[in-house]
Amino acid sequence: MSFPYAFIARRLLAWAVLFVVVAMAWDSLPLPDILPFFVLFLIAAAFVVSLGFSHLRRVRMIAGNVDTSTVANRQRRQIEIPLDADEAFEVLEAAIRELPDVESVESLRDSLQVRARAPRPQPDGAGGDWTSRLGNTLNRLFRSTRHRILATLVPGDGTSSATVVCEPESDAWNDWFRVDDGANLENIEAITRAITRRVSERRRSERAAAKQTATEKELTVAKLSLLHAQVEPHFLYNTLASAQVLTRHDPPRADLMLGHLIEYLRRSLPRTDESMSTVGDELERSRAYLEILRLRMGPRLQVQLDVPDDLLGLPMPPMMLQTLVENAIKHGLEPKPGGGTVWLLARASESKLAMTVADDGIGFGIDDGSRQTTGTGIGLKNVRERLRLTYGEAAQLSVVANFPRGVAATITLPLATPPGEGPGNEERRHG
Repeated sequence: MSFPYAFIARRLLAWAVLFVVVAMAWDSLPLPDILPFFVLFLIAAAFVVSLGFSHLRRVRMIAGNVDTSTVANRQRRQIEIPLDADEAFEVLEAAIRELPDVESVESLRDSLQVRARAPRPQPDGAGGDWTSRLGNTLNRLFRSTRHRILATLVPGDGTSSATVVCEPESDAWNDWFRVDDGANLENIEAITRAITRRVSERRRSERAAAKQTATEKELTVAKLSLLHAQVEPHFLYNTLASAQVLTRHDPPRADLMLGHLIEYLRRSLPRTDESMSTVGDELERSRAYLEILRLRMGPRLQVQLDVPDDLLGLPMPPMMLQTLVENAIKHGLEPKPGGGTVWLLARASESKLAMTVADDGIGFGIDDGSRQTTGTGIGLKNVRERLRLTYGEAAQLSVVANFPRGVAATITLPLATPPGEGPGNEERRHG
């Protein structure tokens, strides 16, 4: 006998045994003939055969095949979820909540369990006339109408295993008499599909985020490399030309200028081992630059440094301080008759580091009424762009008027290392 017919025959046999037991009890009582029981059995047999074939057709539509595992009223499935326990539990709970008509969802996160009920939709007209009430009674008699869902998650190393059980609320012996029309098979298939879909969506989102992050990182590195590589070419030409002249008339000063130029270039060339510099390194670079200019400008240029030793080891992006120093010379002191002074200051609070370059040059305006624009050139634009790429909104550059004249430019950075705890806090000479 083929499996579908054996499935229906077992249920007919169960109902037949039930009617025989009831008929024997009835026959022992002083009651009328048992012929009505035989008629009722024929009616029940017709229902059993009809609902049995309906159940088999629905199972075949859902699963594509009919066997002992797919036709069972009670379905159990183990689903591997390639996520950590917390993420896997969220996926599992969301998949169960998505079931149609699901109710009484109970989420037990501590024990990694989800419980729910999924009643079978009642036909229209429930509770109406006697035919509807009779249909509902027969439906409850021959079909399982209420189902429960129990899902348990077992965490692993980077993956989790979910055991999902979908079954009728009635006891197991009722399965001999009633069918669920594939309701529990449909529920467990829906849960499996929902978990697979959600895991796939997470994987696609992670891949898209990783791709976007990699692209943004490459773009950021390229921008930072381009901005870092900008060394003022005119300064190099002028310094070498000045050194060439000094070699004829004042060789010691020429030698001193070339020594400062070597120090400046050594600290200005891009490095491949790290992207960040330190306050001390940037200060030495700026000092080498200013010493070269002092040899060229003579007493027209004065330099004042006020940087505490415990700040020298703090990290900061390279070339930013140098850009502010170059702007102070180019736009503030060189155009001013008689020159002036450049101040380099550093202060730190609990969460911020402030580096200031100030001058007493011509400032934002000139005595003849013309205007000097400061902060709109490529140098300060590059500083702002590098701050944005490196720190986001946590850093800023401010350019304000100095008192009584000149300009003060301040870079404010978030502190990654408390003052006094960074490397490179060796003693340095200020002058």
